[in-house]
Amino acid sequence: MIPWLRGDEPFPPVTKALASPNGLLCAGADLSPERILDAYSHGIFPWFSDGDPILWWSPDPRMVLFPDELKVSRSLRKTIARGTYEVRMDTAFGRVMEECAAPRDGQAGTWIVPEMVAAYTRLHVRGIAHSVESWSGDTLVGGLYGLALDKVFFGESMFSRADDASKVALVALVERLRADGFRLIDCQQATAHLASLGAREISRAEFTRLLQESIQYPPTGSTWS
Repeated sequence: MIPWLRGDEPFPPVTKALASPNGLLCAGADLSPERILDAYSHGIFPWFSDGDPILWWSPDPRMVLFPDELKVSRSLRKTIARGTYEVRMDTAFGRVMEECAAPRDGQAGTWIVPEMVAAYTRLHVRGIAHSVESWSGDTLVGGLYGLALDKVFFGESMFSRADDASKVALVALVERLRADGFRLIDCQQATAHLASLGAREISRAEFTRLLQESIQYPPTGSTWS
């Protein structure tokens, strides 16, 4: 059994998360900006399907990408050098979320439900949630979005409608994060795609330690350009 949060009841310690399903910590509460920011600053994130209660997770191990460990293939470097895509930031946050929520091969549904879109849009207005976009002319062909809290970027989802479009956006994100002194990118759960780009798993204890060292709460935000 997992606890059900009511009102402003605090999250339980992440060490209480279940081993199966990996990282399920609790349910309930709401998706207010304050609740979400508190969650992320403790290594917790919401993830649930349409019609389900809000579920909160803190998996162990945790997939992360350290900015200096990004792997850029030779072909991707050529794509960037050719200027195939124009990269913009925070110009189409809502559209990026919509594209990330669109059906994908082999998936029956999406966890980017309307409540999540509304919640992260509120954070975008506050300058905490950001999008990095790849454009071909006037067409949005790839991108990603996530939350920036102090020196940690919490990646949420990415999409691509053209070759390397999402990877170009990721490279641009990493370049910005390096320039701003960010320490890591949270990728949440392991995938072969993320591993090919240099992401790796660390223990939840190590991840929590890095958050404590890297986030001053409450965070402040600004629009990226």
